[in-house]
Amino acid sequence: MQISVIIPTFNEERNIGKTVRRILDAHAATIMEIIVVDGGSEDDTVRLAKEAGASVISSPQKGRGAQMDFGARQSRGDVLYFVHADVLPPASFAADIEAALQKGWLMGNFQYCFDSDRPLLRLNAYFTRFRWFFTQGGDRTFFIRRETYFGLGGYDPNFVAMEEYDFLRRAKRAGYDFAMLPCKCTVSARKYERNSWLRVQIANFVAYNLWARGLATPQRVREVYGRMLR
Repeated sequence: MQISVIIPTFNEERNIGKTVRRILDAHAATIMEIIVVDGGSEDDTVRLAKEAGASVISSPQKGRGAQMDFGARQSRGDVLYFVHADVLPPASFAADIEAALQKGWLMGNFQYCFDSDRPLLRLNAYFTRFRWFFTQGGDRTFFIRRETYFGLGGYDPNFVAMEEYDFLRRAKRAGYDFAMLPCKCTVSARKYERNSWLRVQIANFVAYNLWARGLATPQRVREVYGRMLR
């Protein structure tokens, strides 16, 4: 097993170095490469990612779905692991992924916690242990066998929002299930620090329902979500 770690970025100079170093700190022989797929950052994201030890490529199209799919198509590993720039995987992530694959899982994700002790964020983190579909997007990291990813068509580059949900819905319709690993990633609480907890929950609820009920295009969902949050 060889893992390609794929990280989409846009103006992530505050986080990308720490995230890349956390991945390298695993010292796992199964990590083949760390690919940072940049969407045109105007800060020091690219330089800091390279200095931390990642390979950096520029995506021809901005947006997480497009960037992650572009990174997957440039990768060489037989397992793809998608990580957001402000999320720190558990130290044991490589071994955890390998163990899940050996059990027969083709894809999966990790629970997570926040880099904050705020009670309401601990409540949010608690619910990441459940398999409810609406809790599977957002800040989770996601691993998948390469042939399964491309067999399902990969992330849709047209999805500038809700790309994880779109992919998982296609996977479920094709009869695939996913592993839910108990080790926790650490997610930045920055969105909650800029907005109230309630405001973020309302924005998440609105975005999810606009997508799930087919009431808006991904572009429109992103516009609405962006206006609701600072």
